[in-house]
Amino acid sequence: MKLLILGGSRFLGRAVVEEALKRNYEVTILNRGNNNDIFKDKNVEVLISDRDRDLDVLKGRVWDAAVDTCGFAPRTVEKSTSMLANHVRHYTFISSLSVYKDWIPVGITEDYEVQTLSEEKAAEIDGSAAGTTYNEYYGPLKRLCEIEAEKHLPGQVLSVRAGLIVGSNDYSDRLPYWIKRIAKGGRVLAPGNPKRKIQFIDVKDLAIWIVNMIEQNITGIYNVTGPDYPLTMERLLESCKGITNSDSEFVWVSEKFLLENNVAPWTEMPLWIPEEFALPEEKEPWRGDSSFNIDKVLSTGLTFRSLEETIFDIWKWEQLRSETEERKAGLAFEKEQQLLKRWMEAQPLS
Repeated sequence: MKLLILGGSRFLGRAVVEEALKRNYEVTILNRGNNNDIFKDKNVEVLISDRDRDLDVLKGRVWDAAVDTCGFAPRTVEKSTSMLANHVRHYTFISSLSVYKDWIPVGITEDYEVQTLSEEKAAEIDGSAAGTTYNEYYGPLKRLCEIEAEKHLPGQVLSVRAGLIVGSNDYSDRLPYWIKRIAKGGRVLAPGNPKRKIQFIDVKDLAIWIVNMIEQNITGIYNVTGPDYPLTMERLLESCKGITNSDSEFVWVSEKFLLENNVAPWTEMPLWIPEEFALPEEKEPWRGDSSFNIDKVLSTGLTFRSLEETIFDIWKWEQLRSETEERKAGLAFEKEQQLLKRWMEAQPLS
């Protein structure tokens, strides 16, 4: 099997490369040259180019399949899929659950309404610099990318509407925040309802599933997250405590308190979106967060490693990181301690 990966040197792309190599695939990656030293001792062909400007290195080449791990702008996906038309039989596009118009209802399936964007607005965004503009329109842009891929490779696209992806090398720092903070010990501020469900998928499980789908030549749109049982925030944090052999004590504070004290959902408080209060500019709480329906993807054979194995992998990786490395998510320790003090002082004496 000959596999082309657009991206390939970070997180999911890296995991797909490693899984493909285990199966003796001929692997080619195309990226801008960042972090490619991880492949220097592996049998991987590396093509260096900016996919938004020059895809000439792909001309005349044929692969069995391609995996697009880094398509965010519709114009970029249009260029790659039009170039690869008639040159691949299967195209995996990594999309996102953010394509849906909201996460209000529980059990969102693949046919739930998606976000839209006018042609004029899409052209305006696509012609601007990335950064905050793309982040603000991340969901609708991902949906437009799905459309572009299907337009140029009809019936050949696997659109992976992924939820939170976790594992070692996770540069989003969401689950790593919790593991690192819990390992530190002491009182840990925990958000809202301990029994609130959460969903995510281990990057290794996702990589295995993607390669399996390529081998079976399966296409279509899939919600891809997990696990296949109800996982609560409480169980996650207790598992982190056990794996890191921590003495942490969890202090569960109300959503009202968090919002009144300007704690940002998902970024400062990873894996938490309020279930009792609506987000800004929303009319209802997003109770469907971490309750996406995954029956369709389970029917294809997606499997999950244990929660403890996922946490252990991240904990091993986390211990190799520098203490001075900038983290992209999580509550600053000083702010957390101030909030804990404020919360404890406000509680009635027993």
